[in-house]
Amino acid sequence: MSSSLHSKENLEFITVAAEFCLFLEQLPEIDKKQFLNRAIKYLPLVYLKTSLLPFNSDNYEAEPERIVTETDYELVRGNIASLMGMDDNYLEVFHPDMQYSDTPIAATISEDLADIYQELKDFLYNCQIGSDEAMQDALTYCLSAFKDHWGRKLLNAMRPLHQAFYNDNNEEDIDTTSTPADDERDIPFLKYQRRE
Repeated sequence: MSSSLHSKENLEFITVAAEFCLFLEQLPEIDKKQFLNRAIKYLPLVYLKTSLLPFNSDNYEAEPERIVTETDYELVRGNIASLMGMDDNYLEVFHPDMQYSDTPIAATISEDLADIYQELKDFLYNCQIGSDEAMQDALTYCLSAFKDHWGRKLLNAMRPLHQAFYNDNNEEDIDTTSTPADDERDIPFLKYQRRE
């Protein structure tokens, strides 16, 4: 692997992407409160680590192999939708078609996060099996998709997740006094970072 693919920024992005995908794959094991607590920490971290990577160009030799099937996608989306219940839906105000619409455009957190999962999981798969060229193409493709759609979906999902986590009706259920040690248990990457 070339040294640029082994840069600290790339390795941190890969680490965070892998942890985020694993988090979404383990949803049946957690409740809504745990999901919200982790999601509002993971998503800014994924955004930050992605935005720190150099966006050289949108050109890649070949489109990376896509391994997330419709069944995989639907499993992740369905698990999130089930956890979120009525809080899954929100109104999308920055959709490109909004300027032509007289009615609000609905979106779901579950679909946004499943789209992000699909892009990151496909990227990680190509990192595991590919040559340097395939890995570079996968990274370039993933960053291009970030600019085009999944970065926006990540930011869009943060607003309703924040609302659901800090909702006034659920104040007694939310522990807002978490410490950095609590965050480390929830997000392994944070624990890794503190040791440096």
